[in-house]
Amino acid sequence: MNEQELRQLLTLSVEDVLPSQPAATGWERARRTRRTRRAVAVVALAVVLVGGGTVAALRPPTDPAPAPPVGPTVTPTVDPSHAGPVQKAPAELTYPPDPLAKLVDPATVPLSERPVEQALALFQPVDEEYHADGPVRVLGNDGVVRSLDVVTLAPTRDASGNEAPALKPGMLSPDGRSAAFAQTKELIMIDLTTAAVRRIPLDGYLELVVWAHDRVLVGGDDRTYAVDRVTGVASTIDVSTWELIAPDPAAGREAPLIDVYGERTSLTLRSRTAREGELRSEQLVNASALPSPYQVNEFYGRGWLHGERLARAAWITNNEIDGAEAAAVLDARTGAVLHLLDLGRERGKGCCEVLGWDNKGAVLLRLEPAALARWHPETGEITGIVRDLRGVIALAG
Repeated sequence: MNEQELRQLLTLSVEDVLPSQPAATGWERARRTRRTRRAVAVVALAVVLVGGGTVAALRPPTDPAPAPPVGPTVTPTVDPSHAGPVQKAPAELTYPPDPLAKLVDPATVPLSERPVEQALALFQPVDEEYHADGPVRVLGNDGVVRSLDVVTLAPTRDASGNEAPALKPGMLSPDGRSAAFAQTKELIMIDLTTAAVRRIPLDGYLELVVWAHDRVLVGGDDRTYAVDRVTGVASTIDVSTWELIAPDPAAGREAPLIDVYGERTSLTLRSRTAREGELRSEQLVNASALPSPYQVNEFYGRGWLHGERLARAAWITNNEIDGAEAAAVLDARTGAVLHLLDLGRERGKGCCEVLGWDNKGAVLLRLEPAALARWHPETGEITGIVRDLRGVIALAG
């Protein structure tokens, strides 16, 4: 390389990638063992990804030749429609207008006086000890927040006496017209368009609800019932509501049920028949598309299907720690991990439960300290919906 060519080299650099914004408040870990809930702990862990460029400095020759003019620097265009397999939340979220932002408003009218045409979300505030701190609110598609006054809901509890708020993610029907609440020895179903209440007696300690087309699956520590939405007839089904992935509302009533269980290299995705819950197939979750040392350690909370994609919160290993918070999107056919949102450390353990998908293919999830956010896994874009909302949220499908 001659001197003139050396003088034409340009200094290149790339900007540092800032670490994700830390947050300090814990959130309930939604996945608990069958006989006891795991206590919420605070994990202080750190994730810093720093990218840097290399600066090349060249000493000019003693008698330099005239340098040719340098044209304007051209920045390569990055295709925003294809983000990498691992993404990170920005340090600060933006909060564009969103109908769900009305969740922060207090209730102004009881449901019994003004039923909804369609509910967008249910919300139950909680105190610092994660106990219910007021009635369930119902946000209608008219922007009005109602109080759920037609029934008094008790906290759910297990055989050991551990309690949790009555509202859980997944209790609002995908069409936003009904709500189903698991209670000890019964299922309470409410038609939000008429405020009518149905009580269906069932045995056992019941805590979780999954809407599965024409049935409601309700379960607890040791059993799951399939309840017909029209007749109220109940039968047992061999699935666990702790691990079951909420079906896509657009899928047919015979679409298989999917669940994911296990830890680390034994994480397994299973397909079951829709009606009886009989095992059809199972395969290991495949994280080979993730850069080393990334891997999924364990999933928690409710998972949600959208077409052939599955979204669920997870604990992961990243390039700094073992046990970081994350949200993952998987191929529901193959078990391959397609996208991973690395949420890093300094968040409460179990902080960032996935709450579902919107109709544009974005994942809705909690972000500590009490934010509700929208993540587009295909582009990596993350925006805020609600800045500060301490409580439990159930969204319509």
